[in-house]
Amino acid sequence: MSRASPHAVAAFLLGAASVLGFAPFTLFPVPIVTLAALAWLWRPASPRRAALLGFAFGAGLFLTGVSWVYVSMHVFGGMPPWLAGLAAALFCCALALFPALAGFVFARLRCDRVWTDALLAASAWTLAEWLRGWVLTGFPWLAFGYAQTPPSPLAGYAPLLGVYGVGFVAALIAVLAGLTFSSGITPASRALASSETPGRFQRREHWLPSGAAIAILLAAGAGLMLIEWTQPSGKPLSVSLLQGNIEQSLKWKPERLQQSLETYLRLARAHPAQLIVLPETALPLMLDQLPREYLDELRRPALDRKGDVLFGIAAQDAQGRYYNSAVGFAPEGIQAYKKSHLVPFGEFTPPAFAWTLALLNIPMSNFSPGAAVQPPLALVGEKVAVNICYEDVFGEELIRVLPEATLLVNLSNTAWFGDSLAQPQHLQIAQMRALETGRFMLRATNTGMTAIVDPRGRVKRVLAPFSESALVGEVSGHTGATPYVRWGNTAILLLMAIGLLAPLMGLRRSAH
Repeated sequence: MSRASPHAVAAFLLGAASVLGFAPFTLFPVPIVTLAALAWLWRPASPRRAALLGFAFGAGLFLTGVSWVYVSMHVFGGMPPWLAGLAAALFCCALALFPALAGFVFARLRCDRVWTDALLAASAWTLAEWLRGWVLTGFPWLAFGYAQTPPSPLAGYAPLLGVYGVGFVAALIAVLAGLTFSSGITPASRALASSETPGRFQRREHWLPSGAAIAILLAAGAGLMLIEWTQPSGKPLSVSLLQGNIEQSLKWKPERLQQSLETYLRLARAHPAQLIVLPETALPLMLDQLPREYLDELRRPALDRKGDVLFGIAAQDAQGRYYNSAVGFAPEGIQAYKKSHLVPFGEFTPPAFAWTLALLNIPMSNFSPGAAVQPPLALVGEKVAVNICYEDVFGEELIRVLPEATLLVNLSNTAWFGDSLAQPQHLQIAQMRALETGRFMLRATNTGMTAIVDPRGRVKRVLAPFSESALVGEVSGHTGATPYVRWGNTAILLLMAIGLLAPLMGLRRSAH
């Protein structure tokens, strides 16, 4: 067995263990430790071997952390088990190409100076995550910054640099530790330490400054969490988030329509509030098919409190195009948000993959995208920024309506993924969006996890998944703008550019 084989197995296991850092486990130090170990493996590796180790790490991470895509393709999409398993495996392996790219870039540009190489590796890792969130419409799930939601001290960086900035700091800490440890056992460091007591050079010349830098980064993150980036505005309002728990396999059956309508009407009547929110496509029919008398009854519990109702439903325009919409009913009239970032194969089919429609049986999978920038909805005296399902994974898109919007609301239906890691992972993503924007995030979901997240990224209340219930609470709109709302990803992209160029600048100085 070649030397690369056990190292690749170790990298795969490290990637799989990294999932423990994300919800529902939330052992946030774990991804830092596993990435430190990967950096230790990367340091002596050639570019080709580093890419292989990065791929193995990514394969372990994604095959363990997002293999729930199999459920949507087989259980609800009707794809044969073997084909769904193969498709899920290929999808995860495609995602693993991004950590492979990070390993290749690091090994290709490293200059064997711990601090420069640590900045390089953190930048390469973050660049790969950013690209993963953009290429082919993007899939930034399990970006390492998401593991650092509260109580991690690194959560304080989110309002400044966003999730990729948080991931950059986490990666910098991890790589600095991994490279510092490996630097103490290289031939060069042994030569420099020849006149020292064994191990003394490593402690004094490497661990002390690296340890101090790590401590400063952690302390700065904790300190940033104390800053109030935004301010409450207006009076608190009561909200009721309805979780119908309608089984996905039955949701679109015509004979179950009446049961779905009755479920949400019953929940609204039992849990009235100023703002009542139903999840994504909660009512399984078109907006123009919704009976007027039913709508009047659904709105009544909110109207009695001078409030409004917001719900997800499919809508059709005059040209016959379908939209995955969120519709708000206020005294001033009907307002709608049309989902703009659609899910490939779930909500639209890329032109080259029309043949997959014969393998999948997914209802309402031919939506058109809404405009990239849409004004917030004026509901209950607040300006509500609506996002539907996994749109909240794209923080740089969500901030387009900020700082005008005062409240964030996500409507989701993750019943497609069964009882899996998808639900708690998605809630953790919502925590990051609340942190980045300094606003409450309300999540109304069909099967879970329905929750209220405060502007500091803390889950204030959450319903048990796969239960029929309503989450009632009180929230406040917020005004003001965090640095991330103003800059977006510009700041972290500049930091990455500096990190990637630093070794090249060092090599140029050496040549002179």
